[in-house]
Amino acid sequence: MAEGIAQSIGHEAASAGTHPAPKVSENAVLVCNEMGIDISHQHPKSVDGFSAEDWDLVISMGCGVSCPTMRIDQDWELDDPVNQSIEVFRETRDAIVEHLKALES
Repeated sequence: MAEGIAQSIGHEAASAGTHPAPKVSENAVLVCNEMGIDISHQHPKSVDGFSAEDWDLVISMGCGVSCPTMRIDQDWELDDPVNQSIEVFRETRDAIVEHLKALES
């Protein structure tokens, strides 16, 4: 969700995880579609394919995951909504939007 939302407001962004799922969650696609953002074309990626040096800012969503090989500039301390209700996905989406707005101010 973060990648798609950030890109929709003009940021160059990519997201990755330490244990990427085989596909983007259907609930993530649904709640982004509610905002007019299509993330159905995205696919989960591993942090192993990225270098922090390629980015101005590296943000962790949280989820209690450490990433010893990646510099983390901010941790947004968000819970992973996977396997939770659509409302939890909406709450996570909205928190991502608020964090992105704070970056712009």
